[in-house]
Amino acid sequence: MLGREFFSRPAPQLAPALIGKRLVRLQNGQRLSGIIMETEAYQGQNDLACHARVGRTKRTEPMFAQAGHAYIYFTYGMHWLFNLVADEADIPSAVLIRAIFPMEGLAQMEKNRPMLAHTASWLNGPAKLTQGLGIDGALNQHDLCQAGSTIFLEDGIVPPEKLVRTSPRIGLGKTPEPWLSMPWRWHLDWQDAAKLIKEKGL
Repeated sequence: MLGREFFSRPAPQLAPALIGKRLVRLQNGQRLSGIIMETEAYQGQNDLACHARVGRTKRTEPMFAQAGHAYIYFTYGMHWLFNLVADEADIPSAVLIRAIFPMEGLAQMEKNRPMLAHTASWLNGPAKLTQGLGIDGALNQHDLCQAGSTIFLEDGIVPPEKLVRTSPRIGLGKTPEPWLSMPWRWHLDWQDAAKLIKEKGL
C-alpha cells in the first residue's frame, strides 16, 4: 500500500507518477485491480477546469482534505468518477483516474460491467473503470492510506517516459485558456501496458 507521502504533491506531479501504479479495490473480500493507464490533473482554485474554482462547497469539500483521500462525484446524471486527492490539506487538488488495465478479479469485474469485457475498450474510461471496480459515491472521502482501506494503491510497472504521452485534458467545454490547453493528461497505450506487464511477470 502506498502511503500518504506518495500523494502529497501537486496534482500535475502526482498524475504522471500514477501511471503504472496498481489500483486495488476490495469488493466483498475479493481483490479487483488494474494498472493505471490514464490520468488528468486538476490543481487549485486558479485552475478554471477544476471543480474547486467555485470555492469550498459540499461537492468540492473532499478536494480540500489530506492527500490520499478519494474524491468521487456523479456526472451527467448517470456516472461516478474516481479522483485521488493530492497536495496539502486545504489546497484543492485532485487527479482523475481515466483508465486501467484490468489485472485481478476479472470475473467480478465482468459482473459489474459486462459490456466490452476483456477487450481494450473494457475499462478505458473514467465511468467504465468505476463500474468495473464497483466504486460509487459511498466511497467518497475514503482514505486510501488507512489500514484496512477497501481502495488503495500498490506499485505495479514503471513505464519508460517515452511511452507516456501527454495532451490537454478531455471534455472541458468552454474552459478558457490557458487552462483549456494545459497538457495535464497522461496516457499509456494498451499495447505498451500489456507488454510491460508481461515483461514484469505480473
